[in-house]
Amino acid sequence: MNFLKIKSGTSVEGDELKAFRSEKKAPTYTYLMAGTHGDEVEGVYLLQQLYKWLKNDVEEAPCSFVVLPILNVDGYRASTRVNAHGVDLNRNYPTECWTSEVREAKYFPGAAPLSEPENVFLDKLFQKFPPHLIVSFHSWKPFINFNGDCEEAANFISKFNSYEVMGDIEGHPTPGSLGEYGPQKYNSPVLTFECPVISDEITLKDIWNENETAFKELLLSEYVSPPSK
Repeated sequence: MNFLKIKSGTSVEGDELKAFRSEKKAPTYTYLMAGTHGDEVEGVYLLQQLYKWLKNDVEEAPCSFVVLPILNVDGYRASTRVNAHGVDLNRNYPTECWTSEVREAKYFPGAAPLSEPENVFLDKLFQKFPPHLIVSFHSWKPFINFNGDCEEAANFISKFNSYEVMGDIEGHPTPGSLGEYGPQKYNSPVLTFECPVISDEITLKDIWNENETAFKELLLSEYVSPPSK
Protein backbone atom coordinates (compact mmCIF):
# COMPACT_ATOMS: atom_id res chain seq x y z
CA MET A 1 0.00 0.00 0.00
CA ASN A 2 1.36 3.38 -0.95
CA PHE A 3 1.32 6.27 1.50
CA LEU A 4 1.85 9.97 0.88
CA LYS A 5 3.27 12.42 3.35
CA ILE A 6 0.79 15.06 4.50
CA LYS A 7 1.94 18.62 5.10
CA SER A 8 3.60 18.53 8.51
CA GLY A 9 2.67 20.38 11.67
CA THR A 10 4.96 21.88 14.29
CA SER A 11 5.20 21.06 17.98
CA VAL A 12 5.59 23.53 20.85
CA GLU A 13 9.38 23.27 20.53
CA GLY A 14 9.35 23.49 16.75
CA ASP A 15 9.76 19.81 15.90
CA GLU A 16 8.03 18.30 12.89
CA LEU A 17 4.70 16.56 13.37
CA LYS A 18 4.56 13.91 10.67
CA ALA A 19 1.44 12.37 9.18
CA PHE A 20 0.79 10.14 6.20
CA ARG A 21 -2.27 9.06 4.24
CA SER A 22 -3.10 6.28 1.86
CA GLU A 23 -2.47 7.19 -1.75
CA LYS A 24 -6.07 6.34 -2.58
CA LYS A 25 -8.28 9.30 -1.66
CA ALA A 26 -11.52 8.63 0.19
CA PRO A 27 -14.43 10.58 1.69
CA THR A 28 -13.46 9.31 5.16
CA TYR A 29 -10.46 7.59 6.74
CA THR A 30 -9.42 5.23 9.49
CA TYR A 31 -6.89 7.01 11.70
CA LEU A 32 -4.01 5.17 13.33
CA MET A 33 -2.18 7.31 15.87
CA ALA A 34 0.22 6.95 18.79
CA GLY A 35 2.40 8.99 21.09
CA THR A 36 -0.31 11.24 22.52
CA HIS A 37 1.51 10.70 25.79
CA GLY A 38 5.24 10.92 25.21
CA ASP A 39 6.20 8.34 27.81
CA GLU A 40 4.05 5.60 26.28
CA VAL A 41 6.59 4.02 23.95
CA GLU A 42 4.70 0.75 23.73
CA GLY A 43 1.90 2.14 21.60
CA VAL A 44 4.38 3.99 19.40
CA TYR A 45 6.25 0.76 18.75
CA LEU A 46 3.08 -1.18 17.98
CA LEU A 47 1.98 1.43 15.44
CA GLN A 48 5.45 1.50 13.87
CA GLN A 49 5.21 -2.22 13.20
CA LEU A 50 1.70 -1.96 11.79
CA TYR A 51 2.66 0.91 9.53
CA LYS A 52 5.62 -1.07 8.14
CA TRP A 53 3.30 -3.98 7.46
CA LEU A 54 0.71 -1.80 5.70
CA LYS A 55 3.38 -0.23 3.48
CA ASN A 56 5.31 -3.37 2.66
CA ASP A 57 2.84 -6.26 2.68
CA VAL A 58 -0.70 -4.97 2.09
CA GLU A 59 -1.88 -4.20 -1.43
CA GLU A 60 -5.52 -3.44 -0.70
CA ALA A 61 -7.50 -2.70 2.45
CA PRO A 62 -11.20 -2.04 3.07
CA CYS A 63 -10.51 1.64 3.83
CA SER A 64 -8.00 4.42 3.40
CA PHE A 65 -5.78 5.35 6.33
CA VAL A 66 -4.22 8.37 7.97
CA VAL A 67 -1.21 7.50 10.14
CA LEU A 68 0.28 9.75 12.84
CA PRO A 69 3.32 7.92 14.21
CA ILE A 70 3.89 10.28 17.19
CA LEU A 71 1.58 13.17 18.09
CA ASN A 72 3.50 14.43 21.13
CA VAL A 73 7.00 14.54 19.67
CA ASP A 74 8.38 16.85 22.38
CA GLY A 75 7.07 14.64 25.14
CA TYR A 76 8.36 11.53 23.37
CA ARG A 77 11.85 13.02 23.18
CA ALA A 78 11.70 14.01 26.87
CA SER A 79 9.92 10.80 28.00
CA THR A 80 7.09 12.80 29.56
CA ARG A 81 3.35 12.23 29.44
CA VAL A 82 2.68 15.91 28.79
CA ASN A 83 3.85 18.16 25.96
CA ALA A 84 6.40 20.96 26.30
CA HIS A 85 3.75 23.24 27.83
CA GLY A 86 3.03 20.63 30.49
CA VAL A 87 -0.37 19.85 28.92
CA ASP A 88 -1.96 16.42 28.72
CA LEU A 89 -2.99 16.38 25.06
CA ASN A 90 -5.72 13.87 25.85
CA ARG A 91 -7.50 16.39 28.09
CA ASN A 92 -7.18 19.34 25.67
CA TYR A 93 -9.98 18.69 23.16
CA PRO A 94 -13.08 20.93 23.08
CA THR A 95 -15.59 18.37 24.34
CA GLU A 96 -18.91 19.12 25.98
CA CYS A 97 -17.49 18.42 29.43
CA TRP A 98 -14.02 19.98 29.05
CA THR A 99 -12.93 21.56 32.32
CA SER A 100 -9.95 23.54 33.53
CA GLU A 101 -10.08 21.67 36.83
CA VAL A 102 -7.48 18.98 37.21
CA ARG A 103 -7.20 15.95 39.50
CA GLU A 104 -3.43 15.67 39.15
CA ALA A 105 -0.75 17.75 37.46
CA LYS A 106 -0.19 15.06 34.82
CA TYR A 107 -3.75 15.63 33.59
CA PHE A 108 -3.37 19.41 33.16
CA PRO A 109 -5.80 20.27 30.30
CA GLY A 110 -4.19 23.55 29.21
CA ALA A 111 -5.43 27.11 29.36
CA ALA A 112 -8.27 26.39 26.93
CA PRO A 113 -9.46 23.62 24.62
CA LEU A 114 -7.21 23.16 21.58
CA SER A 115 -4.61 25.47 23.09
CA GLU A 116 -1.81 23.16 21.97
CA PRO A 117 -0.31 23.13 18.46
CA GLU A 118 -0.20 19.33 18.35
CA ASN A 119 -3.96 19.09 18.78
CA VAL A 120 -4.59 21.99 16.43
CA PHE A 121 -2.64 20.06 13.80
CA LEU A 122 -4.65 16.89 14.45
CA ASP A 123 -7.95 18.74 14.29
CA LYS A 124 -6.99 20.29 10.95
CA LEU A 125 -6.30 16.78 9.67
CA PHE A 126 -9.74 15.70 10.83
CA GLN A 127 -11.27 18.59 8.91
CA LYS A 128 -9.35 17.85 5.71
CA PHE A 129 -9.42 14.05 5.95
CA PRO A 130 -12.57 13.24 7.96
CA PRO A 131 -12.34 10.18 10.21
CA HIS A 132 -14.87 7.38 10.33
CA LEU A 133 -12.81 5.45 12.91
CA ILE A 134 -9.92 6.55 15.12
CA VAL A 135 -7.58 3.98 16.65
CA SER A 136 -5.32 5.53 19.28
CA PHE A 137 -2.50 3.48 20.81
CA HIS A 138 -1.59 4.08 24.45
CA SER A 139 -0.06 2.08 27.30
CA TRP A 140 -1.23 1.65 30.87
CA LYS A 141 -2.69 -1.76 31.56
CA PRO A 142 -3.96 -4.10 28.85
CA PHE A 143 -7.52 -3.29 27.83
CA ILE A 144 -9.55 -1.93 24.91
CA ASN A 145 -11.64 1.18 25.49
CA PHE A 146 -14.37 2.12 23.02
CA ASN A 147 -16.25 5.38 22.57
CA GLY A 148 -19.04 5.59 20.03
CA ASP A 149 -20.21 2.78 17.79
CA CYS A 150 -17.18 0.49 17.75
CA GLU A 151 -17.82 -2.03 20.53
CA GLU A 152 -17.93 -4.85 17.98
CA ALA A 153 -14.47 -3.88 16.71
CA ALA A 154 -13.17 -3.85 20.29
CA ASN A 155 -14.62 -7.32 20.89
CA PHE A 156 -13.06 -8.50 17.63
CA ILE A 157 -9.60 -7.49 18.88
CA SER A 158 -10.26 -9.12 22.24
CA LYS A 159 -10.93 -12.46 20.56
CA PHE A 160 -7.24 -12.57 19.63
CA ASN A 161 -5.52 -11.12 22.70
CA SER A 162 -8.15 -11.66 25.46
CA TYR A 163 -7.85 -8.05 26.66
CA GLU A 164 -10.77 -6.66 28.64
CA VAL A 165 -13.20 -4.48 26.68
CA MET A 166 -14.81 -1.49 28.38
CA GLY A 167 -16.69 1.69 27.59
CA ASP A 168 -16.55 4.13 30.48
CA ILE A 169 -13.59 3.53 32.76
CA GLU A 170 -14.90 3.46 36.31
CA GLY A 171 -13.16 5.95 38.57
CA HIS A 172 -11.20 7.49 35.70
CA PRO A 173 -13.05 10.45 34.13
CA THR A 174 -11.51 11.81 30.93
CA PRO A 175 -12.94 15.27 30.17
CA GLY A 176 -11.46 16.77 27.03
CA SER A 177 -10.29 13.40 25.70
CA LEU A 178 -10.12 12.26 22.10
CA GLY A 179 -12.50 9.45 23.01
CA GLU A 180 -15.15 12.07 23.74
CA TYR A 181 -14.19 14.47 20.96
CA GLY A 182 -14.23 12.04 18.02
CA PRO A 183 -17.86 10.94 18.42
CA GLN A 184 -19.13 14.39 19.48
CA LYS A 185 -17.52 16.51 16.77
CA TYR A 186 -16.90 14.14 13.87
CA ASN A 187 -19.35 11.32 14.52
CA SER A 188 -16.32 9.05 14.53
CA PRO A 189 -15.99 6.27 17.09
CA VAL A 190 -12.67 5.95 18.89
CA LEU A 191 -10.85 2.78 19.91
CA THR A 192 -8.28 3.53 22.60
CA PHE A 193 -5.97 0.55 22.79
CA GLU A 194 -4.00 0.28 26.02
CA CYS A 195 -0.85 -1.81 25.74
CA PRO A 196 0.81 -3.38 28.76
CA VAL A 197 3.87 -1.48 29.99
CA ILE A 198 7.32 -2.88 29.30
CA SER A 199 9.15 -4.35 32.29
CA ASP A 200 11.72 -6.96 33.17
CA GLU A 201 9.12 -9.55 32.19
CA ILE A 202 7.68 -8.01 29.01
CA THR A 203 9.44 -6.41 26.05
CA LEU A 204 8.26 -4.34 23.11
CA LYS A 205 8.58 -7.45 20.94
CA ASP A 206 6.41 -9.38 23.36
CA ILE A 207 3.69 -6.73 23.08
CA TRP A 208 3.90 -6.84 19.29
CA ASN A 209 3.77 -10.64 19.22
CA GLU A 210 0.74 -10.61 21.51
CA ASN A 211 -1.17 -8.14 19.33
CA GLU A 212 0.15 -8.59 15.79
CA THR A 213 -2.59 -10.94 14.60
CA ALA A 214 -5.37 -8.94 16.27
CA PHE A 215 -4.50 -5.71 14.50
CA LYS A 216 -3.59 -7.19 11.15
CA GLU A 217 -6.96 -8.93 11.12
CA LEU A 218 -8.74 -5.76 12.28
CA LEU A 219 -7.20 -3.54 9.59
CA LEU A 220 -8.30 -5.95 6.88
CA SER A 221 -11.78 -6.46 8.29
CA GLU A 222 -15.19 -4.90 7.76
CA TYR A 223 -14.80 -3.11 11.09
CA VAL A 224 -12.56 -0.45 9.51
CA SER A 225 -14.74 -0.02 6.43
CA PRO A 226 -16.40 3.35 5.84
CA PRO A 227 -20.03 3.47 6.96
CA SER A 228 -22.51 2.61 4.25
CA LYS A 229 -24.42 5.54 2.79
